[in-house]
Amino acid sequence: MSERLIKGLPMVDEFLLYIKTQNYSEETVYNYEQDLKQLENFLESEKLDFKALSKQMINQYKAYLVSRERKQPFTGLTAPRKLGASSVNRALSSLRTYVRYLIEMDRPVPLPPDAIKMVKTDKKHGQVAELSELVKLIESPQRLEKDELIGIRNRAMLEVLLATGMRISELISLNKSQLDGTGRLFIRGKGKKERFAYLTDRATHWLELYLAKREDSAPAMFVPLRGRNAGKSVRRISTNYLQEKIKEYREKLRINVPTSAHSLRHGFATYLAENGANPAAIQVLLGHESLDTTTRYVHASDKFAEETHHKYHPVK
Repeated sequence: MSERLIKGLPMVDEFLLYIKTQNYSEETVYNYEQDLKQLENFLESEKLDFKALSKQMINQYKAYLVSRERKQPFTGLTAPRKLGASSVNRALSSLRTYVRYLIEMDRPVPLPPDAIKMVKTDKKHGQVAELSELVKLIESPQRLEKDELIGIRNRAMLEVLLATGMRISELISLNKSQLDGTGRLFIRGKGKKERFAYLTDRATHWLELYLAKREDSAPAMFVPLRGRNAGKSVRRISTNYLQEKIKEYREKLRINVPTSAHSLRHGFATYLAENGANPAAIQVLLGHESLDTTTRYVHASDKFAEETHHKYHPVK
């Protein structure tokens, strides 16, 4: 696929093959491929060769990524919206990794990886829906889906997300063999870090109910039941499908706070913290390398902050 679609970058097929051999998820490999295709689109639009990439060109690339002239990686169509800072940084990080690979392979590179600087990200904390709303959300698929098995499967996915705080990519990559019968899932997360994720009793119930109703032998934990991927032995639910379903459920339930799969991870950390969980333990559960990263998730909700203020302020 990459050989046909990405022609202007040296050793790109070898790089993507290398990424695959490092046990990255299919989604991560696809993201690298997409990011490199986006780089190629930029180079073509500027009539540049990869060898001419400079610090100045990197700045132009950043501007391209947030511009309305940006093309979608593989379709070539004008992108519907500008990229946010985190998405820009992912594209820049992919470029860094690619350049490091070329260096490792003793190939000439136009600039050192450290010359590719990230952009500033917004430090504001996103809002998280109230716990009661998150519970209502994860319980909604059975009521909102016409197909019983789809409702059970989607509820199981949402239950697992809120129970474990895992990333959506980790959920999609789960195999049935990772469920060990003790209420734990052994997962390989971001950066190939391995950890246990712990299920609640209710998440275990819905997961086991869903698996009991499965009549296929596919290894994936969550599989599509309709569409072009249904029936394939290597099929998996896509992240886009799950995100769209969460959006659909949220809108039907009239939950005002924007909510995504990541919001369930955010809510997992926030409400554990509000109930007195140790931040270091939350760090382990989330699979964060740094406690600083965890603190971005476990900031208090507005309601909790208000209650704390009323309860503990010394001047009543």
